[in-house]
Amino acid sequence: MGNQIRTTLLLASLTALIVLIGSWLGGQQGMFIALLMAAGMNFFSYWFSDKIVLRMYNAQAVGPQEAPELYGTVQTLCQRANLPMPKVYVIPQEAPNAFATGRNPEHAAVAVTEGLLKLMGREELTGVLAHELAHVRNRDILIGSIAATMAGAIMLLANMARFSAIFGGGRRDSEDGGGGGGGLALIAMSIVAPLAAMLIQMAISRSREYMADATGAAFAGSPQGLANALEKLGAYSKRLPMDASPATAHMFIVNPLSGRSLMSLFSTHPPLEERIARLRGGRFEGPRGTEEERQPADRQAHARALWGKLSDKP
Repeated sequence: MGNQIRTTLLLASLTALIVLIGSWLGGQQGMFIALLMAAGMNFFSYWFSDKIVLRMYNAQAVGPQEAPELYGTVQTLCQRANLPMPKVYVIPQEAPNAFATGRNPEHAAVAVTEGLLKLMGREELTGVLAHELAHVRNRDILIGSIAATMAGAIMLLANMARFSAIFGGGRRDSEDGGGGGGGLALIAMSIVAPLAAMLIQMAISRSREYMADATGAAFAGSPQGLANALEKLGAYSKRLPMDASPATAHMFIVNPLSGRSLMSLFSTHPPLEERIARLRGGRFEGPRGTEEERQPADRQAHARALWGKLSDKP
């Protein structure tokens, strides 16, 4: 029920933004057109948003022949989590990152970049994939996919508002009926609307990441692989930001725009240091932990105790 409520609030908020931009662009007529557009986007994003996002990043489907380790790891984790096998994709980008998408566990997809496959060891790759499958289990993927599609539409309308203001713009109050927008108002709208869309994404995305970290640690059997992976991803994303759209940034395991100082101010993800600390029981430590934690028996005990602690957190 919680995810259904969040999905409804997301759709309502993003729809209101689309209608508001339509009103500023074309008055009552623009508002009506924007409302129809929003209704169509809601329907379209539910059924096709996953395909849009995968195509946006030129993701290529792979099977056990093309990527045996990747496909086999996903298959093993799905058996542990009692999840249907999702489609598996590889994104041809060097920046390490990953995301999951789809409208439900039966129609899910997991995508990783080529850079992530090169960077991660087996335990770390398992941690990343477990995190993404946790989003599938928690039914976060529909929310993320809808947010990406709707935010993209808002940014497109915001660009239209900006060009409308530059090239003669602003609707005529007497003709369209309603408060005066004018060129300056359209420019203001073109700036405020994308920021508002990001804020909505941030409000929904941050709590989901903590929950997916905890659930993913349970799927993997240990939080250490995911913690180490997040540490590597944090270091590499600052030096090698991904060629990604801000509208889809919230879908990735780490913010793909973190190398861009302005975008990092509006990060859709909680701080990596906090996520890593939670996975490691609140302690900052090296990538491989202490010698004691590398022992199998102690690691299992540590994972069980940590899972209990994480499960009590919101």
